[in-house]
Parts: sequence; C-alpha cells; structure tokens
Amino acid sequence: MPDFETLIDDGNYLGSERARLENKVILDELERKKKARSLAVPTDDNRVKLRLREIGEPITLFGERAADRRDRLIYVLSQINAARGDDGMQIDEDSEDESENEEEEEFYTPGSMELLESRRKIAQYSIPRAQKRVAQQRLDTTLKLGEIIDIRRKVFSEVKTFANLGSQIGDERPISQVRFAPNNELLATGSWSGTVKLWEVPSCKPIKALRGHGDRVGGVAWHPRATLTQSPSALNLISGAGDAQVNLWSLESDQPLGVLKGHESRVCRVAMHPSGDYIASASFDTTWRLWDAETTQELLLQEGHSKEVYSVEFQNDGSLVASGGLDAVGRVWDLRTGRTAMVLDGHVQAIYSIAFSPNGYQIATGAGDDTIRIWDMRTLSNLYTIPAHMSNVSDVRFFYGTDGIPAHMNLANGNAPTNPDKDVDMDAPADPTPKTTANSGVDADTEWRYRSGLFFASAGYDGLVKLWSADDWQLLRTLSTDGGKVMSVDLTGDGKYLASGTYNRNFQLFAPEEV
Repeated sequence: MPDFETLIDDGNYLGSERARLENKVILDELERKKKARSLAVPTDDNRVKLRLREIGEPITLFGERAADRRDRLIYVLSQINAARGDDGMQIDEDSEDESENEEEEEFYTPGSMELLESRRKIAQYSIPRAQKRVAQQRLDTTLKLGEIIDIRRKVFSEVKTFANLGSQIGDERPISQVRFAPNNELLATGSWSGTVKLWEVPSCKPIKALRGHGDRVGGVAWHPRATLTQSPSALNLISGAGDAQVNLWSLESDQPLGVLKGHESRVCRVAMHPSGDYIASASFDTTWRLWDAETTQELLLQEGHSKEVYSVEFQNDGSLVASGGLDAVGRVWDLRTGRTAMVLDGHVQAIYSIAFSPNGYQIATGAGDDTIRIWDMRTLSNLYTIPAHMSNVSDVRFFYGTDGIPAHMNLANGNAPTNPDKDVDMDAPADPTPKTTANSGVDADTEWRYRSGLFFASAGYDGLVKLWSADDWQLLRTLSTDGGKVMSVDLTGDGKYLASGTYNRNFQLFAPEEV
C-alpha cells in the first residue's frame, strides 16, 4: 500500500478559524445594533415600564433615568429577537399608528441661476471623464487572469514592506489632518491650534505656517493642479475650522486669499472638486455646502442629515459628492441634479471618513463602530464590512496613481510612458510592440494604471495605520505610530510615501523598504 503523509496541524488552521469566528461575533453584534436602531418602542415612560414588566425585566434600576430605561428596553428587545433569529422588529402599536399617518414628501428649495449654471458645467466636465474611465475599464477586462495575479502579487509585496521613516512634531496641539500635494513633494497638516503648516517631503522640514483660523482646523484639501500647473500665487489649498470658516490659501502668502463664510457652526472636512472650480465643506450645523472657488459665492446649502455632518468627498469624475454624518448615515448626491443617488445606511456609530475608489462606483466609509464598510453604487448595497480597528476609524484613503509612471518605479524596460491624457479609442488596433515590465508580459502603463485603487489605507484611534487590498478586502500591513490616536492618513500619488497625523501632535512618514 502507498504511504500517506501524516497531517500535522501547525496551528495556522486553528488560528484562521479562530479569527473567522471572532469576526463573525463582531459582525453579528453590529447587525444586532443595526436592527436595534430600527426598533419602534414607546416614548412614554409609563408605557416603557409596562413593556419591561411584560418581558420579565425590572421596571427600573438604581439611578436609572427615563432615557436610560428606554435604551435598556431597546437593548433587551434586540437581544430577544437575536436569540429567536427573528429578522422582524417588534413594533409598538401606537408607534405603528403614528407612522401610518405620516406621509413621506420630497422637499425642493428653489436654486439660484448660479447653481443652475454650475450644474451644467459639472455635467459637461464629468460626463467625458466618466466615458473615458468606463472605456478604460472595458479594456482592463481583457487582461488575462495570470497577468492580474502577477500585478497583484508585485503590488502587494511592495505594500507589505512599508516601514516607519520617522516622526516629526507637527504642532502644539493634535494634528487633525494630513494631505500630500499633487506633486508628492509637499505635505499639508492641519492642527487643533488653528494652524495649517506645509512640510517638505521626505525631509519633513517646515516650509510655511498659515495662520488664519481662530479655532481647531478640521480639514485641509489641495487644489487638483496645485504644485503642478497652478500658479503659486493662485488658490492652491483650502482649510476648514471650528471658527465656521473655510480659508483659501496660495503658496506665496501666509494670509488667506479669501474666506468662505456661511456655516453656523464648526467646519470639519473640506474637499475640492476635480475641476478645481468648486469647494465642498461639511459642518456641525447639519449641512454641507457647495461654493464657487473663483467668486467665493455659496452655491448650495444642502440638508439631509439629522445630526452634524463630519465628512465630505468628491468622486473623481466630478459628478458625485458623498457626505457622512454623526447620524451614522452617509449620502451620495448627484451634483448635476441635486438628487440623492444612494443612502449609505448600515453603520451604528458616526461616520468620520468617506472615500471614493478610483473605479468610480465603490465607496469606503470609516465610522465610530470600528468598521470600514464598502458600498457598491451599481447594486446600491453594502458590499463588504471590515472589522478594521479596535477603536474609531478616523480616516480612509484609496491609492490614486499619478498620471504617467513615476521615475522611481522603473516599470518599463527603457521605454517612456505613454501620454496619460490621451483618450481611449475602443476601436483602435492593439499596439504590436507593447512596452512590458521586467517581471511579466503586461505593458508598463497598464500595470501602473491597474495599481490605482488596488489598495487603501485606514487610520484608527487604536494608534494603528492599516493597509488593505481593495479587491478582496484583506489586511496587508499594520503600521504602529507613536500616538494613542491616529486622526488622519494619506498616500502619495506615486506610491512612495504614507503619512499619518496623531493626537499627540506628531505626524509620521512611512515608505517601502527599498525607498
């Protein structure tokens, strides 16, 4: 008889099974909390006590207030439903009667002619970009499975070598946000001191301090052409702060070019439209607003969140903008029509970060429930939930590759990259002599283009920065910082550096080992 090798359990299987079970417990608890939020229970305290008595619970606990008692009822009912495997929620009859009397209505607010004109411009700008992106994605589907595996293996092996280059004291108060300039040679940091600072990369030497806010800076964003074709004296950078203002900055002056006033409370994250013509700002006044970058005029005051709006981000095509609030709900808005394109409802705690994938149809949200959720706009559904950090997920950033292959990548065999701005012709014949990389048969431009959106970074209040694959959502690398809370993270467009800003006033710089 043939000899059979004895199977020996080295612990890897048990470890992976244990991790799977732990993730299942976490996801089940998140699902229970989500369902608990939809429970309709009495608001009258006497009826709450009566309901508690009916299910065999104490009608009150020592020191318990009416609101605490109602929360306890919600928790107990959700546990009962979870134990029964009941997907339906128990609904109080009076609450059901009240809800039946309510009719849902859509409310419209008349807009200005400036808003109408901006919607037209955004449509004219975004539609050709979307067409070009979709055409390129169709070409990418012709890649062979073996070529895709080779690219993934190469990219992920580089990502797994990210290591700490060093740490720098950035300010006298926590660093709330870090963002790399489009040329990958400057880093902007926003601090709770109200100061925005510019740093040289990778030396981390201070270049300029921009002081124009009277309260904590919540967000910074670069003009898409800043440090490239944009004049240093023109608008290059924006910042929002607790003084309810958005400041516009050049690279030549430490005084703002302009100030956007209109919000009634703290401004958190800010974003610049891919065209560079519009600015979005999220605020604690429960709104996000759209501004004209040239005239500094407020074009749109958008409501729709029941609590403070914390995050806002534009899609790379320029047609959509997403907002996330402390109400644990995200919304995707169509800038061309003003309508809601998708509601991101699934988190059980506040959404602190929102990011569009370069593929244009996937969105990542990071929240206070310690998870990252991946949403697919094609199916209008939650595609995947990642138990990402042990505490709040404060920032999520996809890798957006620069146009053209960076010099340090050296992907092509002595061949210059093709023109990144050239339109994709679906009917054009294939290049008979494509440029190939040294390690595979894939041409260099295709490999570099495929990298964009292949991984993303997240920051958490557990003091960690994590790198994830963006196709199977697996953890690639965990990076420790010297701060208890990591408040922001960003990646350069050439894939060379990663930066994180922390609560202990420092920012860190990371890079692959070969850099």
